[in-house]
Amino acid sequence: MIEIVQAHATSTASPADYYARWIQHDTWASWSPDTDWVRADHPLAVGSRGTMKPKGGPKLNFVVTTLEKDREYTDTTLLPGARLVFQHTARATDGQTDLGVRIWISGPLAFIWAKILGGGFRESAQADLERLVRIVEEE
Repeated sequence: MIEIVQAHATSTASPADYYARWIQHDTWASWSPDTDWVRADHPLAVGSRGTMKPKGGPKLNFVVTTLEKDREYTDTTLLPGARLVFQHTARATDGQTDLGVRIWISGPLAFIWAKILGGGFRESAQADLERLVRIVEEE
């Protein structure tokens, strides 16, 4: 496994507010501008499949791998020879919400994909999380 990046933020909005955003795939482009669109099977559950289209890239298939209501949304993008994991967490602590994003990759070709994709994720993960916080807190 190769960890690509971690991002962290705090918010006055509740973990439920963030969970609701993560499972509304059609809103992802509003807080992740490198994304054209995301679609997923419903009802959403662990094992649900979806497709996403990054800007300037090909359509990619993913599967929901963790779904803990109001706590965690994790999906795994299926790449040739690798699995790219996006973990989103929200934890209530001391009257606020601690948010985390962690991206890692595993598989026999993980080192190649990490070189291809890693720089972009390292540049965008924190900014995307901060953008999401602004959007959710303004609602």
